[in-house]
Amino acid sequence: MSHSFDFIIIGAGLNGLTAAAYLAKAGKKVLVLERREIIGGAAVTEEIFPGFKLDTVTHNVAGFDANIARDLNLAQYGLELIQPDVSVFAPQRDGGAITLWRDDAKTADSIRVFSPNDATKWRAFRERMAKLARVLDSIHALTPPSITTTNPAELFSLGKLGLQVRGLGKRDMPEFLRALPMPIAELLDYEFENDLLKGALAAGGIHGLMLGPLGVGTTYNFLRGVNDGVVRATTFVRGGVGKLADALASAAKARGAEIRTNAHVVQIRVRDQRATGVVLASGEEINAPQIISSADPKQTFLQLIDPIELDPTFCARIRNIRTRGVFAKMNLALDALPNFKNATEEQLRGTISISPNMMYLERAYDDAKYGNISQQPYLEITIPTLLDPSRAPQGKHVLSVWMQYVGERLETGDLRLKNEQLGDLVIRTLSDYAPNLQSLVLHSQVLSPCDLQEIYSLPNGDINHGQTTLDQFLFMRPVPHFANYRTPLEGLFFCGAGAHPGGIPCAAGRNAAREILK
Repeated sequence: MSHSFDFIIIGAGLNGLTAAAYLAKAGKKVLVLERREIIGGAAVTEEIFPGFKLDTVTHNVAGFDANIARDLNLAQYGLELIQPDVSVFAPQRDGGAITLWRDDAKTADSIRVFSPNDATKWRAFRERMAKLARVLDSIHALTPPSITTTNPAELFSLGKLGLQVRGLGKRDMPEFLRALPMPIAELLDYEFENDLLKGALAAGGIHGLMLGPLGVGTTYNFLRGVNDGVVRATTFVRGGVGKLADALASAAKARGAEIRTNAHVVQIRVRDQRATGVVLASGEEINAPQIISSADPKQTFLQLIDPIELDPTFCARIRNIRTRGVFAKMNLALDALPNFKNATEEQLRGTISISPNMMYLERAYDDAKYGNISQQPYLEITIPTLLDPSRAPQGKHVLSVWMQYVGERLETGDLRLKNEQLGDLVIRTLSDYAPNLQSLVLHSQVLSPCDLQEIYSLPNGDINHGQTTLDQFLFMRPVPHFANYRTPLEGLFFCGAGAHPGGIPCAAGRNAAREILK
């Protein structure tokens, strides 16, 4: 059977586009099929309101590996990253705030107002976390070997993984192994005394998880957010996060890849335990010897493939992957910059974290634990127009809010009414810190987990296609024995956020392409 393409990639999110660009660079003929009319998956910039360019879901690409940009020469295709000097501005209702800067001395000065003792500890803490995070970055860049393998190449990879950890030395290696499963609350209680500082840091540990700061493994999640030595780093894309997707697509197409939008794949065809092609919603059938899915694991294996083609045990493991939609997204078009109490414009250029202490975060989780919306939610806010004014009319701003937690009971009842309630809750909470906010709102959009699933194909609204917890990490992501981007079917590979390392921009796509090209 002749084929026009060597690979068909399902989904034009960041991982699918990254895999396409690497494969095309290697001389392969690649076709990318995207269900929506726009590429990028959850990393899209959309002009929902005239003149306002909003990152509708993902608003921060911290963790994006600069090596990918160099490998694919993405600067040539218009990619420009913006890394503000401030990483986190953490306010209190009374107008006090701690600001975490890239500059350790400035951070220490901010902390010193609240705790001179914590200020003296900051630099050593940040450097130690950065060292542990660098090892984690190396692990995230590996193809996870099977822990039961006898394959020499995988044994070598397993040994390399051990050397990465051993390279920390006698002091830091035990700390690394101890830290990963630790609740972030325990780590921070040991390190610091000030509640506001601990709240600002702990928010990084619970981000995207259905866990509070007391949850096991939240320190691992915290370390995932330490990038290039910066704690809770913020990275914007000039023009919006969709420009990263555009650059990847341009890099792929420049090397011969074809990308089709409005091409909804409804079936992966299988014959004799081998993937042979796909079927679109239009009825069109496209054949290729190798298929790569960047959709989530449950959609890939439980919806696109006839269950008779897969082992029941494998299907059961896929079904048991924990996908939890813990956040709602709110996008605001503003008439002017909101007035955060006692804050300078420079302090608002990174991430604004409404997380005044760890118990605030734990109580927010308590609401969701019983299926309810957090009545005092954790909010992560960015105002990208402070550094990129091209994204709004002159003098106007866009404001992006990640609201956590949203309980499962949101899925029942009138979702439009629930979205209005979510929006009111976000505005009410944020107005305690920026009193003039409500008067500035020109337009607003609220996306619940149900919307995120329906529009952006995020399973249950889970941005990472599966919780990034230690039981769904490395060898176990997406399921044991298939963490190496391969699947039980010949010719079918997997490169979505549900694969290792999960949710880090472009990482799974790069790793999968490298593995496939071996």
